[in-house]
Amino acid sequence: MLEQEGADVVEVGVPFSDPLADGPVIQRSSHEALAAGMTTSGVLEVVQAAALGIPVILFSYLNPVLRYGLARFVRDARQAGAAGLLLTDFPAGTDPTVEATVEQAELDLIRLVAPTTRPARLTEIVRDAHGFIYVISRLGVTGAATTITDAVRRTVAEIRTRSPLPVAVGFGIADGEQARAVAGFADGVVVGSALVRRLADGLEPATRLVRELRRALDATTVS
Repeated sequence: MLEQEGADVVEVGVPFSDPLADGPVIQRSSHEALAAGMTTSGVLEVVQAAALGIPVILFSYLNPVLRYGLARFVRDARQAGAAGLLLTDFPAGTDPTVEATVEQAELDLIRLVAPTTRPARLTEIVRDAHGFIYVISRLGVTGAATTITDAVRRTVAEIRTRSPLPVAVGFGIADGEQARAVAGFADGVVVGSALVRRLADGLEPATRLVRELRRALDATTVS
């Protein structure tokens, strides 16, 4: 559905028992998935079976990846058709071996930039970034309402002076109006919790949200 309705990239989460960066919606979905028997290998099987024609980014915390086996995970992820990996609790530079293993598998290791990121640290983060750079729109966990501030706009502008990669903004974006506001100055808009919340009520509500987002983005004038 996401591909059919015009999503440019799909982020697929690996459920984890302690999703510390996520709010109640993603936490609940993770626990329900685990209770239903979903596993890391099961997620990779889902991605491979979908065989999407758009890029798939795997979202995980470091623990499930290490438990699965890092080398095995990046190999299997690539074979399943994943294009990149987002590790929320793995700051850039934490472990060069992990970073090199992901890059050698030809997976883009997506970097996160927080509202509190200092200029010197920003340079470190974007130096070896691949794929795109993910700007967190505010402090806190995913899912809570977000007001798009001038600080987010300034962060995106600052990143563009340091990296040629596309810049996407996420955390708390829930509707077409917010998506249009972000798309006016960023290259991408990440919507997670709002979509998962709709999916809890069925595919049709989720489809309506994706259509709303797609229309909003297509109507946006970039400044």
